[in-house]
Amino acid sequence: MKPHRVSAVLPDEHLLRADWADRYEIDLARAQLTPIEAADRTLAQAPAWVRHLLALRNRIVVLFGLKGAEMRLGDRNTIGIFPVLSHDEQEAVLGFDDSHLDFRIVVDVRPNGSSGQTVGVTTLVFRKNLFGRFYIAAITPFHRLIVRTLLSGLARHTA
Repeated sequence: MKPHRVSAVLPDEHLLRADWADRYEIDLARAQLTPIEAADRTLAQAPAWVRHLLALRNRIVVLFGLKGAEMRLGDRNTIGIFPVLSHDEQEAVLGFDDSHLDFRIVVDVRPNGSSGQTVGVTTLVFRKNLFGRFYIAAITPFHRLIVRTLLSGLARHTA
């Protein structure tokens, strides 16, 4: 199965002021992941080209006074570069707030048949200023490619 884009609905309880959102889902056969496991297997297992792109992003954004997104291996309060804000049996919520935008990544799981699951990744963003709007416009094509790639990787690793 390939990831597919679905409609993201705003407002969303995880970031009520969000003014930008997208959502991708993938169906997994014979999967029984918790949301935190799905988030970890999706976001912490990025391919090398994604890690290099993130490193380039970090070098650029510090010039503008923004937070760098560094991988924190072994930190139980993060998955990949993202702080875990909450999680339960249905979803894991990750994200942080910065001067130009606030964002959340919601990874949810639900049964999709007798032995499978659908894993969804919703990205929510509140763009605080003109720079936040420019930033999201600039990274959106990369974001979409990365999310689809990460979900495809999840499918390969759970097959």
